[in-house]
Amino acid sequence: MRVVACAASHRGWSAPEEAGSAGIVLAHRGMFRMLSDGQRQTVDPTVGYLQTPGREHRFAHPAGGDVCTFIAVREALWLTVIGEQVPTSAVVVDARVELAHRLLLRTMRDAADPVERLVDALTTAVCPRPARAPGHADLADRAREAILADDPDSADLVRLARTLRVSPAHLSRTFRGHVGMTVSRYRNRVRVSRVLARIEEGETDLAGLAWSVGFADQAHLSRTVRAELGYSPRHLRRLFST
Repeated sequence: MRVVACAASHRGWSAPEEAGSAGIVLAHRGMFRMLSDGQRQTVDPTVGYLQTPGREHRFAHPAGGDVCTFIAVREALWLTVIGEQVPTSAVVVDARVELAHRLLLRTMRDAADPVERLVDALTTAVCPRPARAPGHADLADRAREAILADDPDSADLVRLARTLRVSPAHLSRTFRGHVGMTVSRYRNRVRVSRVLARIEEGETDLAGLAWSVGFADQAHLSRTVRAELGYSPRHLRRLFST
């Protein structure tokens, strides 16, 4: 496992880089774009990707300062879990996988068997890309980027659709087709990611945290975190303090 940081801002695409080993890439901070085999993918703490040996990748970092983790996967395990043909490189990173990722970075080990957890993540998280996803992936990417950038209009589907100059129904269908979840579910997933980061940094004011990341109140934050992670915010503080 290694942590890769991009300190500079590279808005354009990098030169092609050939992947030398198989693995899974998870974003720890920031958002960047990856292009492989003609497929563009936006990577953030909610979506990672599989790195396949021999494939060329290009990267763009619109904001810079992105940090991601590369977890190498042995060939035997890769063939067992993924097989020789990778249907898509996208990996959905739910809140539980993100928590395991953050704890792994803190301790360089996992409380559970790391191989078992990785196998589980790889077998359940590979994101099937619909053969005829409605609309353009670029629209879904722009909606994700607006939510990640805390654009005030991204807090409401109708306002977000108006900003992107499409109908709410079209945005909803396109987003779900390309991201695999609704706009509101993705928005909550991003909020939970920010809650994890802040609690990891030592935040104790849950009421203030709820307001700052967009929840209605502390109770709303607690309900959403428990639903996504199975833990209360106070239990998360204990996990990060050990």
